[in-house]
Amino acid sequence: MSDTGKQTVVLVHGAFADSSSWNDVIAPLTRAGHTVIAAANPLRGLQGDAAYVRSVLESIDGPIVVAGHSYGGTVMTVAAEGNPNVTALVYIASFLPEVGESTGELANKFPGNQLGTALKAVPYPLPDGGTATDLYVEQDQFNEIFIGDVTPDVAARLAVIQRPIAQHALADPATASAWRSIESWSLLARQDLAVPAEAVRFMSERAGAHLVEVDASHGVTVSQPGAVADLILEAADATAR
Repeated sequence: MSDTGKQTVVLVHGAFADSSSWNDVIAPLTRAGHTVIAAANPLRGLQGDAAYVRSVLESIDGPIVVAGHSYGGTVMTVAAEGNPNVTALVYIASFLPEVGESTGELANKFPGNQLGTALKAVPYPLPDGGTATDLYVEQDQFNEIFIGDVTPDVAARLAVIQRPIAQHALADPATASAWRSIESWSLLARQDLAVPAEAVRFMSERAGAHLVEVDASHGVTVSQPGAVADLILEAADATAR
């Protein structure tokens, strides 16, 4: 691919993580000549999260590859709709929702989701004086359920710095399905206990996404960043303009 074909790669993290979850994915992308932006997904509600990521995409000149992990895939599916600069969508252990489907619905569509039993609900105040609920992964279950293929000390650190997601964000229905008009790739993590393999396979096949499988946990951006970067680069090369 010539230098004129280099896209900007936008990385969208999911729930219970932050942009640092892409740390070891970034270097291979920049070495290949891509500008990389790891967007700060607010995790406050699907429409607001998608609007924020959409604003990031709209601030970029030239072609864009968007990669989303877990709930980040739901967000980018809505955010990328109608953006002519987005050349590829890359779903990493992620959700590929159809219009009207929610993240929570898809997580439980097939057997194997164990994350729901490891969540802790914590109320938080709203500006109007009401309350809503944040969800965290219980720290003592983070290694086993969320990222079982890293050492316990690494998992313990990630558990401490996790970012919660507003509970209603997982129930919000998708209002767009960008994969219908944008070529897509999907990474299935065979040891995933949050987005079961059967669910990823179903969603990926429905979307016509290029599917690869990796022996990894849900936290594959941390445990196998090379495989993640390889798929993003494959998508970038295939859709270079």
